[in-house]
Amino acid sequence: MKIEILGTGCPKCEELAANAQQAVTELGLEAEIVKVKDIVEIAERGVMMTPALAVDGEIVLVGKLATPEELKAILTT
Repeated sequence: MKIEILGTGCPKCEELAANAQQAVTELGLEAEIVKVKDIVEIAERGVMMTPALAVDGEIVLVGKLATPEELKAILTT
């Protein structure tokens, strides 16, 4: 599983990355977490608000800081 955090590195983006790592750890998943900070790439993917989250290339969250519990629900559906 590949999890991408799309954002320029703002505090909310960093917190989303930490929450994603916590969710992955608590679920016992094997996942690669990548930060995408290039604003051009973010825009090309149709994201206009950050932070955003993509799982295996699919944007699943935009403009929201999700908690670890919310992320666990996203990652297990």
